[in-house]
This record gives sequence, C-alpha cells and structure tokens, in this order.
Amino acid sequence: MTKAVCPGSFDPITLGHLDIFTRASELFDEVTVLVTGNPDKPSGLFTVEERMELIRGAVDPSIKVDFCAGLLVDYTTEHNIDTLVKGLRSSLDYEYELPMAQMNRRLSGIDTVFLLTDEKYGYISSSLCKEVARFGGDITGMFPPNVGAAVMEKYQS
Repeated sequence: MTKAVCPGSFDPITLGHLDIFTRASELFDEVTVLVTGNPDKPSGLFTVEERMELIRGAVDPSIKVDFCAGLLVDYTTEHNIDTLVKGLRSSLDYEYELPMAQMNRRLSGIDTVFLLTDEKYGYISSSLCKEVARFGGDITGMFPPNVGAAVMEKYQS
C-alpha cells in the first residue's frame, strides 16, 4: 500500500488545494491532508481545529485529515508514509519547495512528488483570497463552498 501526505498550513484550503488532494488520491492508495504548524505563520484566520473541520467538509471521505506540530519527517516515519505531495503554481513555488524536499530526503529518505496546479487555479493562494474577502470582494470559485462561507463569516463578524 502506498501512502502519501499533503502537508501545509491550509489557512484555509482553496480549490487549488482540493484539486491536488483529489489528484493525489488517484495516484496513491492512502492520502492524508496534514495541517502543519508553521513558525512563519504563527497565527491565522482559522484555528487548527477549524482548518481540519473545513478540510473534512470539503474532501472525499477516503482522504484522511490530521495535524502535526513537529518535524514532518518524524510524522512520515511514525505513520509509514512513502511520499510527500506538494502542488506547484509557478517556478516561485518550486524554488521555495525544492530545498525542503531535499532536506526531507536527506533526513528520512522520503521523496516529494510535485503536482502542477491546474491552470484554472494557478492564481489562487489562500493569502490572496483572504485579502479579497477581507475587502468584500467576490471569492466565488476560489474556495470549496463550505470554506468560502466560513471565510465570509469570519470577515463579517
């Protein structure tokens, strides 16, 4: 059985993330979306618990959702994960992800598979979409419906 994990802060997931999760589930026997603690993003719009619940409400039930606050390679070793899956929107994402993939490989031998984002989602990022929502812009087609509703609720309160 091949197991893959899609790690990220996912504050919150976008349709681009959802596309990567779905495509990964077609390539691997078991896929886990892993909400990770990121020291560069100490706070967010949603709590970790809220993020996990929003993800569960958007993904196919066969896709697992979990959380990790420590080293990703420790999680993958503990759970016998074979592969990391990351989505790439552009060469900027590649330049950011490459050193992490190489370090993960050095630390544990785990490989990273990069999936290219569908071009219809290439401009979408959680940060940019939240900015649009914060100023009352139309976020239709950027988030799964349950996530879009939760984002708008956060900014209306």
